[in-house]
Amino acid sequence: MSEKHRINGLPHKLDTYGTVKGADDKVRIIDDDDLSSDLQSSEGGITIPHKPSHGGGCYFSDGKRTIDYMLVYEEKIDEKSSSSDKAKFDKWREKFLTNLKKNGLEIEDETVRTPKKTTTFIKLHAPWDVCCYYAEDLCMRAPLQAHPNPSNNWSDRILKTLKIPNIMHEDVPNKPLDYYTCAFKKSKLDRFLGSEDQDTYFTDTQKSRIVNEICATTAYGKKKRAEIGLERLLDENVYKAAFPLHDGQYEMPDHYINPEELNRRQVLREYWARWGKWYKYQPLDHIREYFGEKIGIYFAWLGFYTAWLLPAAAVGLAVFLYGVITFGGNTPAFEVCESNQTYKMCPLCDENIGCSYWYLSDVCLYVKIAYLFDHPATVCYAIFVSFWAVTFLEYWKRKNASLAHHWDVTDFEEEEERPRPEYAAKAPSFEKNPITGVKEPHFPPRDRIPRILSGVAVITIMIFLVIIFIIAVIMYRVLVSIPLFQNKTLRPRAALIASTSSAVVNLILIMALGKVYEKLALKLTQWEMHRTQTEFEDQLTFKVFVFQFVNFYSSIFYIAFFKGRFVGYPGQYNKFFGLRNEECNNGGCLVELAQQLAVIMIGKQIINNAQEIIVPKLKTLVHRLRVSLDKNAVRSRWEEDYELIDNEGLFEEYLEMVLQFGFITIFVAAFPLAPLFALLNNWVEIRLDAQKFVCETRRPIADRAQDIGVWFKILDGLAQLAVISNAFLIAFTSEFLPRLMYQYQYNWDLKGYTDFSLSTAPNHTLNQTCRYRDFRSNTGQYTLFYWQLLAVRLGFVILFEHVVFGICKLIDFLVPDVPEALELKIKRERYLAKQALADTDTIMKIARGEDDEDDVEVAVPGGKPDAEDKV
Repeated sequence: MSEKHRINGLPHKLDTYGTVKGADDKVRIIDDDDLSSDLQSSEGGITIPHKPSHGGGCYFSDGKRTIDYMLVYEEKIDEKSSSSDKAKFDKWREKFLTNLKKNGLEIEDETVRTPKKTTTFIKLHAPWDVCCYYAEDLCMRAPLQAHPNPSNNWSDRILKTLKIPNIMHEDVPNKPLDYYTCAFKKSKLDRFLGSEDQDTYFTDTQKSRIVNEICATTAYGKKKRAEIGLERLLDENVYKAAFPLHDGQYEMPDHYINPEELNRRQVLREYWARWGKWYKYQPLDHIREYFGEKIGIYFAWLGFYTAWLLPAAAVGLAVFLYGVITFGGNTPAFEVCESNQTYKMCPLCDENIGCSYWYLSDVCLYVKIAYLFDHPATVCYAIFVSFWAVTFLEYWKRKNASLAHHWDVTDFEEEEERPRPEYAAKAPSFEKNPITGVKEPHFPPRDRIPRILSGVAVITIMIFLVIIFIIAVIMYRVLVSIPLFQNKTLRPRAALIASTSSAVVNLILIMALGKVYEKLALKLTQWEMHRTQTEFEDQLTFKVFVFQFVNFYSSIFYIAFFKGRFVGYPGQYNKFFGLRNEECNNGGCLVELAQQLAVIMIGKQIINNAQEIIVPKLKTLVHRLRVSLDKNAVRSRWEEDYELIDNEGLFEEYLEMVLQFGFITIFVAAFPLAPLFALLNNWVEIRLDAQKFVCETRRPIADRAQDIGVWFKILDGLAQLAVISNAFLIAFTSEFLPRLMYQYQYNWDLKGYTDFSLSTAPNHTLNQTCRYRDFRSNTGQYTLFYWQLLAVRLGFVILFEHVVFGICKLIDFLVPDVPEALELKIKRERYLAKQALADTDTIMKIARGEDDEDDVEVAVPGGKPDAEDKV
C-alpha cells in the first residue's frame, strides 16, 4: 500500500520500504531498521512536509526571489549634519553595495518617505550559485536521508508505562523531519535530498547566515583602515539596522485555519510563546528550525534545568515543612522566650556611644524563625543538593550529546568554526592555518598578552570596588543597628530591620555595578582580538562571571563565614574604623544568611522579570516613535520587523540562570526554599524569553552551536564549590554540631543549652555583669568544649567532602556522557554518509568484490537497494 507525499513541494510516492520514487529517482528516504524504536511511521511510510517558505510579502518585486536579509538606513530631510559626513556615508554605502553585488548578491531597494525623513530598505538575495559556494565554504550540512523525528522523552515514557495521561504533551503541527547529513559538496549535489529544487533546497536560516557572512567580510572602504564589514557600518550609523525577516505575522487569523497551514512564527506563538503553555513540553525542533541551534540549545538547557528543579524544590519544601512541624520541639527557642530577664546581654556596641544592655528574651521571634532554617534536616538536604547538582550536569551532558547529533553540530567547534568577521577585518596579517593549510587573518598571540593583562587589571580594580561597597554596607548595618537597639520598641526586630534594609541597599548596588561592568567587559573582549566567536564569547563570559560572582556572592560569603568570627569578647573587642566588628544575633548567622540570600535572589528575579516585561515594551515604544513610519499605510513585512527592537542575544539569559544555580547550590543549607523560588521563576522565564524572541524582537541570525559553551564549566565549578561551601556552612555557621555535641555529652533533650552557649563577661570589663554568645571561661579563654567542637567541625568538613565527592565521582563514572544507543547511531550515520558520497569507481570496486566484506549493502542514490547491489 502506498501514499502520496510531498518533498520540497514536489509530489512523490513512498512505498512500504521507505523509498521515494519520482523526481528522477534522485531523492531517497530510508526508514532505517536500526532506528525503528525511535521512529513513528504511518502505513509503512512517512509523511514528508514541504519546506516552509517565507511569509507573504517576503519577496523581491518579481515575486520569485526571496528576501534573505534586510539593510535599513535613514536620511533626515532637514539634515543638519555636515555635508562631508553625508557624502562619506553615501560613498561607503555605494561601495559596500557595489562589493556585495560583486560577491554575487542580488539587491533591490525601496524607499518610504515621511515629512521628516526617508527610510530606505535594501533587500538582499543570495542566488543559487552563491548559496552553493558559501554552503561548502561554511561547512553547512546537507541532507542525505530523511526519517521521522525521533520522539525520546523520558517523562512521557514513564507516564505511558504508568497509564497516566500526559497533560504536558501536545502535538505541534509541521514538525521538522530528522535527516542523515554530511558536509555539503557541490560536486556531489545530485546525492543530496531535494537538490533538484533550487528554490527551496536552502532554508531561509541557511540563506540568512550566508548573506550575513558575505556582509561581515565585505569592504566598504580601505582595507588598511579595517573599513570592512557590516558591523562597523552599524556602529558608525551608516546603516540603522540589519536583520533577516520573520516568517510572517505571529497573530492568529480571525477565521479558522488548519494548523498545518500556519507559518512557523504562528506555530511558535500558538504552541510555545504563550502563558497558557507553561506546563507543556517545548517544541525544540521547531525552535531550532526557526532560530538556529544556538538558541535551540539554550531553550533545551533551560527546560531541562527547570524540569530537574522539580525534585530539588519538592525536597526543599519538605525540609522547610519539617522545620514547621517540629517547631514545637525546639527547646532552646522556648528557653530564650521564657527567660524574661534571666539573661542580661552585653551591649552590641560601646557603652560610651549610648548602647544599652538588653535581655535575651527580646529576640524571641528571631530565635524561633532561625529554627525553620537551621535544623537537622538541612544537613540531609545539603547532601541531597550536592548529589542533585552533579547528577543534573551528568545527564545534561547526555542530553546535549543527543541534541548535538540530532541537530548536526557534534563537530561544529572543532572542524567548522571560522574566524570572526570583526577579527578578520582588524587582523594585521595573514598566516597559514596549521590545520587546514589555508591562509587566514592572523593576530600575533604576543600582541594579545598586554591586552589580556589590561583586562585582568580592570577586573581586579572592579572587584576592589565591589569590596569597598561591601564594607560600606557593613558599616551602614552597624550604624543603623545602634539607634534601633537603643529604642526599646524596635529592639526585638532591630537585627531583622538592619539586615533587611542593608540587603536591599546591597542589591541596588549589585545591579548597578553589574550593568556598568558588563558594558566594560564587552569593550575589553573586543579589544583582545579573539579568533572565533566561541573564543570571544567564552572570554566575555569568563570576565563577566568572575566579576558577577564576587558582586553577588561576596556579601553572602561574608555573612556565612566571616561575620561574628572576629568580634573578640568584653574588654578585648576587635574594632574596624573605630566600630566594633559585627556579631551574629543569638539566632545565629544562618538565619541572617537565609534572609540575605532571599532578598538578593528573589529581589534579583523580580527585577529581572520586571525588566524583561517592561523594558522591551518601553524600548519598542521609543523605537517606533523614532522610526515614525506612516501608521495609516499598509505595512510590508520589512517595515513591521524594522519597528521591532534588536535581539540582544543569550548572554544575559545564561548569566541570570547560572547565578541562580549558584544561589540554590552553594548556600542551599541556609535556604532550602531557594530551589522552589528558582522553579517558579523559571516557569515564568521560559515564556518571557519565548515571547520576547517570537513577538518583540527582530529575528536573529540562526547561529550554530554544539553546546552551552563555557557556561557548562562554570556550572561544574559551582557544583564543586557547593560541596565545600555547604560543608563549612553546616560545620561552622549552623548550630547543628554544637547542639549535637551538647546532646551527646550533657542532655539529649537540649535542656540548659541556652545557658551553656552563653559566656559571662570577665570582671571589671563592663559596668554591669552580662552574658555574650561564645564558649569561653570567665577570664575570656576558650573552654575545652570549644576545642572539642572545633575538632568535630573540621572532621565533619573532611568527612562530608570526601563522601560527597566520592559518590559524585561514582555517578560520573556510571553515567556515560554519550548514550550507547547514540554512539551506534552516529557510527551508522557515518557509514551511510560514506556510502552515499562514494565515487562511482568505489562503488564498482565493491560490486566487483574487491571489498573485504562478503555482504555489503550499497546505498545507491535513486532508490532502494536491490539484489544487484549485494555481493
